[in-house]
Amino acid sequence: MNLQDVAFPVAEELKIFRQKYKTALNTDNSLVDKVVRYILNKQGKQIRPLLVMLGAKVCGEVQEKSYRAAIMVELLHSATLIHDDVVDGAEMRRGLPSINALWKNKISVLIGDYMLSKGLLFSLDNKDYLFLHMVSDAVRRMSEGEILQIQKTRSLDITEEDYLKVISDKTASLLATASATGAASVTDDEKKIQAMKSYGEYLGLAFQIRDDLLDYTGDSRKTGKQLGIDIKEKKITLPLIYALGKSDRLGQRNIKAILKSSKKRAMRSREVIDFVREKGGLDYAAEAAEGFASKAMEAIEHFEDSDAKRSLGLLVDFVMKRQN
Repeated sequence: MNLQDVAFPVAEELKIFRQKYKTALNTDNSLVDKVVRYILNKQGKQIRPLLVMLGAKVCGEVQEKSYRAAIMVELLHSATLIHDDVVDGAEMRRGLPSINALWKNKISVLIGDYMLSKGLLFSLDNKDYLFLHMVSDAVRRMSEGEILQIQKTRSLDITEEDYLKVISDKTASLLATASATGAASVTDDEKKIQAMKSYGEYLGLAFQIRDDLLDYTGDSRKTGKQLGIDIKEKKITLPLIYALGKSDRLGQRNIKAILKSSKKRAMRSREVIDFVREKGGLDYAAEAAEGFASKAMEAIEHFEDSDAKRSLGLLVDFVMKRQN
């Protein structure tokens, strides 16, 4: 199964969205246009616009308002990715040079700001005030999640509760917003909107935990992600948090000594991976992801059967089986 199978019920709507998204980014500035065209040519899976369309379809029929919601969410997502690459000093994004690698940090930050402002103005021009509120709240949560992660990474005292708060805010918030705005674009039924928001939130939690597991178990040829890269970058995720909790003080000190030193992290990441596996961290994280996936399915069980509802279920399955 691939995303084309998931997207089948809204395949035509997604084609229309892509054209409208491209039009929304039109500009007379030659440099901005050049960077924007580069961004458009390296679009990823576009799961968030897919969620908007499926959220609309499961509650009714896709409308012009649904396309506007998808454009807003994708503009925000693109802006945050560009800013993240600057913060992380990342030189690659989806197998291609990042914006900051090609145009340096100053242009990258400004392009991220440009896309965010386009999204805000787009909502105001169309009087989509509810969408503006929902998307602005997602921006707030994403920022707070990033700051909390930085704070906890520095002190190496991140708990499971902290971790779930971080990934809920950093990752799940935007998936929840995409799902909810899709529903809100076609219905005023608060129960349906909340159900889709819960679906997106739980899907996002499962998605991020699965992604973090790939750092310990993935095939770099499939994932495009070097095994142990999160450890080398001092990212403490659920498998490691659980393993540390199951270790004695000596074991904790040994692993934290590795994490505190960039040289040790680079040379001894395999040791940390083996430690996590031996302490049951991988099994625990996999079970946690399964739990959130089940909650995502429960959130949409009251919707009437339809191709869109089946695709929402397929998307959960896709997330749980993904290898990249």
